[in-house]
Amino acid sequence: MKFIIITHVIHIEQANEFFGYAPYVREMNVWLKYVDQAIIVAPLQKGIPTTIDIAYSHKKMLFKEIPSFNSTNFYNVAALVYKLPIIFWTIYCAMKKADHIHLRCPGNVGLIGCFVQILFPNKRKTAKYAGNWDPKSKQPLSYRLQKWILNNTFLTRNMKVLVYGEWEKASSNVKPFFTASYFEKEKFLLKELDLNGINNFIFVGTLSSGKNPLYAIQLVENLHKRGYQVSLNLYGEGRERKTLENYIALAGLERFIALKGNQNQKIITEAYQNSHFVILASKSEGWPKALAEGMFWGCIPIATAISCIPFMLDYGKRGILLNKGLDNDTKQLESIINDPDSFNAKRKKASEWSRNYTFDTFESEIKKMM
Repeated sequence: MKFIIITHVIHIEQANEFFGYAPYVREMNVWLKYVDQAIIVAPLQKGIPTTIDIAYSHKKMLFKEIPSFNSTNFYNVAALVYKLPIIFWTIYCAMKKADHIHLRCPGNVGLIGCFVQILFPNKRKTAKYAGNWDPKSKQPLSYRLQKWILNNTFLTRNMKVLVYGEWEKASSNVKPFFTASYFEKEKFLLKELDLNGINNFIFVGTLSSGKNPLYAIQLVENLHKRGYQVSLNLYGEGRERKTLENYIALAGLERFIALKGNQNQKIITEAYQNSHFVILASKSEGWPKALAEGMFWGCIPIATAISCIPFMLDYGKRGILLNKGLDNDTKQLESIINDPDSFNAKRKKASEWSRNYTFDTFESEIKKMM
């Protein structure tokens, strides 16, 4: 089987291997177990892989480079006029050769792929929609357009669209799905934690306004002001790093709040195992892996009620749903810190739920579709 991946993920080539963002590549390596040849259509840049990049594991791979692009300003839009024909043609030629077309959405390359796949109604297709499928959520036009095309059974045929959660007005194309980070063999016993010492919080994700790491800092800061022993470690990089550094310095929070940068999976896993809570006050999400991973190791998730997060947290039974009012959210945290029985019950429920979604289960479901 010739399997074509259309994605916006930027790749790096080194020693005849192709590297990309680790969670994405780790997932794609599961799909690639069941194909003879893989062709990747994606942007490629020069450089050295970082700690959050890994290589594809398939032995027979071909890379079709396309220009990276965005429409953030006039010059980028002007350049896009010249790039679009190249991107369309490259994607079209790759799809023409494919036995199975796989789109990664939402994204700028995924949007073009959504249009081009219409020309191949008889080919087998899958799409992984990693964003928020909620039809009532406010999203960019490009995202809404991708969802509309993928959901439309006249334009998009022979397709399974994997989405997070179950939603109204979903067509027969749409299949509720999940993602995974750990295997069955990694279901070690949870580390015993109590609330008598320092309560450890963790944030994992891009340091961007969309992920809202500042709110995580403010929550922990508020608990500290109320006399609780707390710490917060933030893992990730992004445009907001300087803003966060300035806030931490000006408020004198360095003793218990730290920016740890990008780290490999081993370090992140150890951090989860030693944390009481995982915080993610995002404005938009698909299936937030940081929450699922933290829950796997017994972290109680603290998150905004968007996308499928209420389902993940069982509407508060295995976590805390934020309402973005700092005082009220702080009180929610206080109530659980002051109640060890509630803490341990939620922690157990969170872990039991997350451990249903292992790579073993994920691979079994992928195999059925392949």
